This record gives sequence, structure tokens and C-alpha cells, in this order.
Amino acid sequence: MSTWGVVLIIVVLVLVVLGLSVKIVKQYEKGVLFRLGELRGIREPGLRIIIPLIDVLHRISLRIVTLPIQSQGIITRDNVSVDVSAVAYYRVVDVVKSVIAIENVREAIDQIAQTTLRKVVGQHTLDEILAETDSINIDIREKPRCHHGRLGVEVTLVELKDIQLPESMKRAMARQAEAEREKRAKIINAEGEHLAAAALGEASDVMMDHPLALQLRNLQTLIELGVDKNTTVVFPGPPDEHHRELGAFLARENAAARAGRPAAVEDHSDLPQSPPRLRQRPTRRRETRLSGRYSGARR
Repeated sequence: MSTWGVVLIIVVLVLVVLGLSVKIVKQYEKGVLFRLGELRGIREPGLRIIIPLIDVLHRISLRIVTLPIQSQGIITRDNVSVDVSAVAYYRVVDVVKSVIAIENVREAIDQIAQTTLRKVVGQHTLDEILAETDSINIDIREKPRCHHGRLGVEVTLVELKDIQLPESMKRAMARQAEAEREKRAKIINAEGEHLAAAALGEASDVMMDHPLALQLRNLQTLIELGVDKNTTVVFPGPPDEHHRELGAFLARENAAARAGRPAAVEDHSDLPQSPPRLRQRPTRRRETRLSGRYSGARR
């Protein structure tokens, strides 16, 4: 082998050793160094040199990780089966424990979040799950905190993402909502009728104290009806005047009947006149004569 061949081999070996020795730790990472399987400490971001085949550097990301939790079939406290899915956010706070204490941080957080989700949601009724989502999210987030010290991981946020209900439950809730709206509509209608009746009572009291108010109201009604040119309007007079005229007429008739003489002739042109009776001619006697004449002719 020539000298150039030996030099080339040496250069290649040096490049390979340098490639294995040089490690770059990014700004959002930290490195955990093991030498011959023994923990040697933490390496900060930057260019780091290790001994090839002896040292092993684990780079751990410190960024927040989004972990979707698959849908879980859960039975609520009121025995309703629902499918609940959620999403969890976590980050590593202790890189040494996240490497030494647990093999797979992501899988561990996923399983812990699933079991916590089943436990917390199962303690609530369906109405509480739908109405008190914020408090349930807080409970789900508080439960995994007991594992933070052992795993070196902090769960920052857990949110319920979707709640799937059975079709029968959806129909029942739709009927319940419709009945609730009908109840509100009837209550509002009854309150409106009550207020309208009270207002009408107050208006009638005002009209009793001021008789001209009723006449002004009639005129206002005529104005509203007169918008249409083809409208026929019947304008009634004041009812009190009609009652007085009718009472006076009946009194005169009763007085004349008791005196045995006809009532005084007065002008009653304003009263309704009955149609004149037609004079009927006596036709019964003539019909008798004709019937006798016809009977003699037959004989």
C-alpha cells in the first residue's frame, strides 16, 4: 500500500471520528450525557464534543407537545353512554427524570390522560358534562399533577374536544328543548295578556271619568278605517242618548195605557217606522157563492 493510500485512510478515519464526536444541541433542547451507561450530566444548547462509542447524548425537546386523546366510551353518573375525546398539552421540565424515570414520555402521558378522562367524566351527569365543561377541564388537568415529580413532565392544559351522544339521546334532548321553548312562549303570552287586561282596565276607568274620550276613540278608529276607499263605516251614536229616548217613549206609552186614551202624538221621525199594512179584500163570501153555483150546475 502506498503512502498516499495510508494518508487517505487516516483522513477518512479522522473525519468519521469527528462526525461521531461533534453534537449540536438546539436552543429548544437539552442534552443528557451518558458515559459507559453512567449519567454524566446535562449539556446546554450549542456545539458539544463527546467521545465516540463511549458517550451517548440524548437530546430532549423542551417545547410544548400537543397530544390528541382518542375518543373514549364513558358511562356518566346517570347511566348515559357518551364518546368523549380530548386534547392534552404537556412539556418536559426535568430532562434527567424524563429519560431515566420513564421509557416513553408521550405514551405515558397519553395513557394517564385517558384514564383520568374516564374517571372525571364518569363522576358527572350528562347535563353537567354539557354545561360545566370548564370545571371538568380543570379537574382533568389537576389529576395528572401527582405524576409530575416522578416523570419530570408537566401537563399544562387538558380540554374536552368533542362529546358524541347517541341518536336516541339527541332526539330526546331536541324534544326537551322544544317543550322548554313552548313553555316559555306560553308564559310570555300569559304575561302579555295580563298586562293588556290591566291596561284595558285602566283605560276603561279613564273613559268612565271622561265620556268624551270614548267619542274621540271612535273618531280615531274611523280615521284608521278610512284609509281604504272601499270601506263601509257604520257610525254608532252615543249609547246613553238612545237609552234615554227609548225610556221616555216607553214611559209615555205606559201612561197612555193606564189613562185609557191614546198617547199624545209626537214627532217620532227619528224612530224606525214599520211598513204600512196592505188592505185585504173580503174574498171568502164570493168563494162560497161560486162553490154553490158550481154544485148546482153539476146537479
